[in-house]
This record gives sequence, structure tokens and C-alpha cells, in this order.
Amino acid sequence: MRRFAFIVCGLLAAATYLSAQTAGTAKLAGTAKPPAAAQAASPVMVIETEKGTIEIQLFQSEAPKSVDHIVALANKNFYRSQRFHRVETSVVQFGDPQSRDMTKQGSWGTGSSYNPIGVVELTKRKNVRGMVGLAHSGNAKLADSQLYILKRANPTLDGQHVVVGQVVSGMAVVDKLERADMLKMVTIKAAGQK
Repeated sequence: MRRFAFIVCGLLAAATYLSAQTAGTAKLAGTAKPPAAAQAASPVMVIETEKGTIEIQLFQSEAPKSVDHIVALANKNFYRSQRFHRVETSVVQFGDPQSRDMTKQGSWGTGSSYNPIGVVELTKRKNVRGMVGLAHSGNAKLADSQLYILKRANPTLDGQHVVVGQVVSGMAVVDKLERADMLKMVTIKAAGQK
């Protein structure tokens, strides 16, 4: 009987201790940052081209204003039916609405949404193959709608351009792109969404 009472007392003490620990953890949880897994997932930009689909994981937490700007443009169909106006061995670029007009090829790359982001959210991300950044012509605060996708690393861009995402699917498509290939549709989906 004593042994039984001893076991019951031990179990009650353990339950009380665990209950206190859980209450303390709950109290701290209200003031601590949620774990990374609990934070909202970053959106994915899906680019449907004539040669296949490219998916770009956007770095929402690292460049929130820049990503919000791009997402807003995509949601307004800004990129739809534009063309890749720059295609080189190391990079492809899009985001100029003038590229919809084949008669304006001489000025492709000079247009934008004419609503620059106005901030520079530089991250520690390196400009390696598959990285996506905001293109600009010398002043990062004037970056707007044009994005580049790197086909190979370009460390000279580090610290000069805001890196907003990374290709997570479709680099083979990027490698096949040619100047004037069309972006049939650009949509945004939540991470994990099929």
C-alpha cells in the first residue's frame, strides 16, 4: 500500500511540474518570436512561357517592400504578354511593358511601371545561378518592374541589386529562352500551393 501511495504521489508531483512548465512556456510564447516554420510562407511567382514554366520562390521576409511591389504588379497582370527583352549567356531579363510591341524593340529595356519602389532592401544573398533580382540603371532606389534571372553567378551584382527570389523550378527553361520569347502568364501562389 505504501508503495502504491508513493507512486501516486510521484505521479501527482510530476503532473504538477509539467503543468507549471506548460503554463510558463505559454506565457513566454506570447512575447517570443514564432519559429520560422510558423511564419507565413513566401509567395511563389509562376511564369508560364512558350518554352515551359519557371517558378521563383520570393524572399518576402528579406525584401518585403520589393516583393510586395512585384506581387502587386503580377496580380494586376502587368507582366502578362511581355517578352524577355534581354537574353545573354549569363542573364535573362523581363519587366518592360514596351516589349509587348515588336515595333519598339529598339527601346526595350527602358520601360517600367513608372512607380519605383523607392527603397533598397539589400540582403546577404549572393548573385549565383538561379537568383532573381531587381534590375535598375544605376540607382537601386529607382528599381521598379524589371527583373533579372541569372544563368550563371555574377558577384559584381552583389550589394548593387536587391535579390528578391530564386528559381526553384524551371532553370532548364531559363537556359532555353531567347530574346522576344513571351511571358504568356505570370501568377502568384502561396508556398506549398499546387
